[in-house]
Amino acid sequence: MNERKFISTGRAPAAIGPYSQAVEAGGFLFTSGQIALDPGTGEMVGSDIATQAERVMENLASILEAAGCRFADVVKATIYLADMADFQEVNRIYGSRFEADPPARATVQAAGLPKGALVEIDLVAVRRG
Repeated sequence: MNERKFISTGRAPAAIGPYSQAVEAGGFLFTSGQIALDPGTGEMVGSDIATQAERVMENLASILEAAGCRFADVVKATIYLADMADFQEVNRIYGSRFEADPPARATVQAAGLPKGALVEIDLVAVRRG
């Protein structure tokens, strides 16, 4: 059976287009890419990479939590950067969320991100139990 469960939380930004914050299917959770939007205002947070990366990780944490997951359940991440020169700082902030056994990951530079974001990250997590 191809059942899907759509995940939504007010603790992460509402979708700014025709997509869900996350979808659970086949024992996996797939998050939509998160940028540094404040969940309360829908506005971009910060103009520097550190502030934006922290907000992105907070948004992802909220979505994972709403689905009953945590960063330890993540098996794949994709990071999109507006400027690859920001790699080390994003890597530091991203890496702080994974205590051991970090997930597989790809990091790419994108020609442009929504709302002029400096970073966007999406995750795939596995449902345990």
